[in-house]
Amino acid sequence: MKGKFITFEGVDGAGKSTQIKLIADRLTAEGKAVVLTREPGGTGIAERVRNIVLDVGLQLSVRTEALLFMAARSEHIEQIIKPALMAGKVVLCDRFCDSTFVYQGLTQGKTVTELDSLRNLNLQATDGIMPDLTVVLDADPKELLLRRDARGVTDRFENKGLDFQENLRAGFLALAQAEPQRIKVVNALDSVEAVNEQIFTLVKNLLG
Repeated sequence: MKGKFITFEGVDGAGKSTQIKLIADRLTAEGKAVVLTREPGGTGIAERVRNIVLDVGLQLSVRTEALLFMAARSEHIEQIIKPALMAGKVVLCDRFCDSTFVYQGLTQGKTVTELDSLRNLNLQATDGIMPDLTVVLDADPKELLLRRDARGVTDRFENKGLDFQENLRAGFLALAQAEPQRIKVVNALDSVEAVNEQIFTLVKNLLG
């Protein structure tokens, strides 16, 4: 692949959407060809899956969640991500496989070494495509409660409460510890500008 694939992860309300947009704007200003996308989503089919998995009125098993996410990801890879990477573009994605490993794996009692079934499903869904860089925006979920209230956003996962968010945080940090070359942790509670500078430095180091 001629392009670079960068993903943004973290607990709900950590500022991923803000930071990914700022990074996209800065790269575009430098003349980079950038594709900004999200998971689940990015294509018409994947956006429909997003509506299902985030619907607060639906009760889904963890296995069903994982399979729906993988189906959406397969479509996303084929229609958006792979073509962009082959064309030499920088793909910035709000969530990707690490969210699946955390939400449907580590929060369910699995350890990092017990994610083989999810990793194998992901391998099929992505045709082996993995991020070149993953930025985890890290923060104590208790500190993010006010930010969440200000956003006015609630979905099925955010409604699972503080304990679930704390488990999410622990999961992302465990993945970062296991893959320090790919996954970089940034303190999301710094100022927007300071966080952006840290992320932009990581991105520039990757792009050269």
